[in-house]
Amino acid sequence: MKFIIVGIGRVGMRTARTLQPEGHDVTIVENASQKIERAEAEGFTVVEGDGAEEDTLEAAGVADADAVAALTGDLNTNFSACMVAKHHGCRTVLRIDEDYREEIYEKYAEDVDEIVYPERLGAAGAKTALLGGNFNVLADITEQLSAASIEIPDGSPAVGMRVIEVELPGDARIYAHGRANEPMTIPLPQTEIEGGDSVAIIADPESVSAARKQLRDEAAA
Repeated sequence: MKFIIVGIGRVGMRTARTLQPEGHDVTIVENASQKIERAEAEGFTVVEGDGAEEDTLEAAGVADADAVAALTGDLNTNFSACMVAKHHGCRTVLRIDEDYREEIYEKYAEDVDEIVYPERLGAAGAKTALLGGNFNVLADITEQLSAASIEIPDGSPAVGMRVIEVELPGDARIYAHGRANEPMTIPLPQTEIEGGDSVAIIADPESVSAARKQLRDEAAA
């Protein structure tokens, strides 16, 4: 598949690194010279320019791309890139910041295929959004992190909370969510956890056990 990644910062680079080894055609759009040099040194095809401009995206091959991920730190650039990509029939993935506001999310959600907030989801989330897949397979986690799937009991303190409101020990984060007997997918910001749901978390190995105990309320059992 052919993918265009707009913005090759931390998230963009990690997303590209997870896609290219699988044989996907990855083109990067970037306008910062140091980032361009770094990406080219790793063997990526880079088009220099403003990702919000249609001419730049056309030079990157948007006409025959399968999907475009706009992963810069600028929401306006990301949205403009997605609208150009949408015009060309591409799947679109829009990055918003961790400090998003609900009205911003609602404003853009209907116009793109996926919204990711990588400070919570990481590059694997952006990659999965590009592919249009789900999170039943968690093989994309980096080697420094561990993954765990946890069923939420009715008595869990997380029941009734939105996914983004759940604070877990250490650097643990909820990576995916699913209702009972449903596949896990990227959770929307307003998704509320119910008893019987399952969540997938990513964390350093030392935090996984503590996060599991917290979500299952095992200390109170």
